[in-house]
Amino acid sequence: MTLKPVAILQNDPHDGPAFFGTWLTRNGIPSQVFALYDGESPPAALQAFSGLCVLGGPMSANDPLAYYPQLFALVREAVQERTPVIGHCLGGQLLSRALGGTVQSSEHVEIGWSTLEPVHAEATEWFGAGPVQLFQWHGESFSIPAGATQLLRGRYCANQAYVVDGIHLGMQFHCEVDLPKLHSWLELGAEEIRRSTSPGVQQADSILASLETDTALSQRIAGHIYTRWAKGLQR
Repeated sequence: MTLKPVAILQNDPHDGPAFFGTWLTRNGIPSQVFALYDGESPPAALQAFSGLCVLGGPMSANDPLAYYPQLFALVREAVQERTPVIGHCLGGQLLSRALGGTVQSSEHVEIGWSTLEPVHAEATEWFGAGPVQLFQWHGESFSIPAGATQLLRGRYCANQAYVVDGIHLGMQFHCEVDLPKLHSWLELGAEEIRRSTSPGVQQADSILASLETDTALSQRIAGHIYTRWAKGLQR
């Protein structure tokens, strides 16, 4: 049986699927991107899709965006029907809000690579053994929604990843980054980085110094994450 496509909700033109799309293609998993930033609506229902990915963006999960009610309803439908959801950064925040959680200012703004520690045995299933280094770019963070299990904790932002019902993953970080996306962000966000006084913000020269090595490591971790998540895809 052919696998149904994964629905990918893209909130911002500069925050596309990147390595997540690459990984899906490499593994023969079809996908369909919904350009919400360009006026496209989320799918009306999920029967035609095997999973749901919600990407990031500079907006807040608390903003009164016109498509948010439909997005929240779609996420809740996915959770009820056990269609796996994966949320990257803003996507993890939107998943939390859809499930009754909250989104508020993070303890610290985070930009750059950070080391995250596992806080539950189930973290090994999703991220491999031990701490992981992953890329951050956020000023807000989610609460862990009721019934979810926290998986990772960070130094500058405590709530970094959680899982719901063993199949729906919310993440505060950007494991989907690839080199083109990172170079674009560092150019677009140069002034934001330069002006920040947060201890969770790396300066651009520090990020660029080992960008290729760090990104390759990140993508190995992301491959582990996506492989675990894809086990739940509906056929």
